[in-house]
Amino acid sequence: MSAHNPFRPGAGHTPPFLAGRGGEKIQFGRLLDQEVVAQNVVLTGLRGVGKTVLMDVEYRPLAQKRGWIWVGTDFSEHAFIDERTLCRRLLTDLSVFTSTLSLRTLREAVGFRKGRTAEETALDFTLLDRYFEAQPGLVVDKLKATLEFVWKAVHPLGLKGILFAYDEAQVVRDRKDKDQYPLALLLETFQSIQRKHMRYLLLLTGLPTLFPKLVESRTYAERMFTVQEVGRLSEDECREAILTPLEGTGISFAPHAVSTIIERSGGYPYFIQFLCREVFEQLAALRVTETPPLPHAVPIDPIIRKLDGDFFSGRWNKVPDRQRDLLFCIASLESCDEEFTISEIVESSSRIAAAGKVSRPFRTNDVSQMLPRLIEAGLIYKNRHGKYSFAVPLFGDYIRRNF
Repeated sequence: MSAHNPFRPGAGHTPPFLAGRGGEKIQFGRLLDQEVVAQNVVLTGLRGVGKTVLMDVEYRPLAQKRGWIWVGTDFSEHAFIDERTLCRRLLTDLSVFTSTLSLRTLREAVGFRKGRTAEETALDFTLLDRYFEAQPGLVVDKLKATLEFVWKAVHPLGLKGILFAYDEAQVVRDRKDKDQYPLALLLETFQSIQRKHMRYLLLLTGLPTLFPKLVESRTYAERMFTVQEVGRLSEDECREAILTPLEGTGISFAPHAVSTIIERSGGYPYFIQFLCREVFEQLAALRVTETPPLPHAVPIDPIIRKLDGDFFSGRWNKVPDRQRDLLFCIASLESCDEEFTISEIVESSSRIAAAGKVSRPFRTNDVSQMLPRLIEAGLIYKNRHGKYSFAVPLFGDYIRRNF
C-alpha cells in the first residue's frame, strides 16, 4: 500500500476529499435553473474555507452539465483601473468560448453575409472589440450592446446561458478619484441584460469585504445577489475530511489524533489539510524506521509553530507595533472569532493597559482611525451589520500565542 501523502494544503488546491458544502451546492443548482436570471451569486468567506475549491470542483462541473458556458478567471486590481479595461477583461474571457462558434452558426444567428470569409466572421476577441468600439453611447452602452450581440449568436445553440465566474473578486472597486466606475458598470450591465431575459449569470468569489463593496457601488446589488457565506465544517464533516483520504494509504490516525486536529483546526479546511499533512508525514517516517508510534501521540505544538510561520507570520510581521497592540486587544475579546465593535475594543484596551500588557489604552478616535488601515491590510473587515471581524481565520489564537 502506498504511503503517498494525500493531504494538500495550499491556495485553491483541490483536497483529496471535499467534505460538506451540500447546502451550498443545492442552492447553487437552483440558481442555475432560474428561467429568468434574477439572482446572481456571491460566494464569500475567510481565507482557507475552500471557496475556490468549491467553485472549481463543484460549481463549474455542475453548471457545465446543465448546459451553461463557463467563462472567467481571477480578478486583479488591474481589471478595475478604468471602465474600458474591465470591458476588455470580460470580452477577452468571453471570446475564449465565442471564437469556437462555427461560420454557419454566425451567419444564421447574427446575419453575416455569405460572401464574407471565415476570418471576417470568426467571433473572436478582435471582432468583439471592433463591435464594442463601433457602438454608440457610453462605455456601459457599448458593453451591453456587445453582450446582446453575442447572445443572439448563442441563443439558437440551445445552451442554457453564459456564466461569468471570477475568483479573488474582493479587489473590485470604483475609482471616484479618477471618475471611473468599473464596478458600477459591471453591476449595471448584468442587471440590464438580465432584465431583457438574456441568460447571463455572474458568480463572484471573494473575502467578506466583497459584498459590502457591491452594495456601496450600487444599492440594488443587495437584490441582485444571493450571498453564500462559506464557513467552518461541522465536526462530522471534519472527521470525513480527515479519515476519507487515509483510505488505502496504509496509515491511520488514532481517534485522539483526529479529535486534536478537529479542535486545533477550528473546522477550517485549509488548517485541516495542513495539520493532517504534517501528522501523516510524522507517521509515515515512523513506519519507515519501524518505530511504533505512540497511540495517542500527536506532535501538535511543533506543527502549530510551523503553521504560524507558514500562514500567519507574514501578515503579522507587516503590522506596526501600535497596530499590534490594537490587534492584541481585539484577540483578548471573547467574541474575537465572531464579531466585535469599537466600544468593545476600547473597553478591552483599558483592561489590558491596566494589566501592563500594552503601553496605554486606546480611545474611540484611535480605534476608528486604525481599523481602516487594518482593513486595507486585509486583517479586519467590516460586515453588513456595521461590526468588525478578523479577515484571517484563527488569527486571534495566533496573536494570543505570540504577542
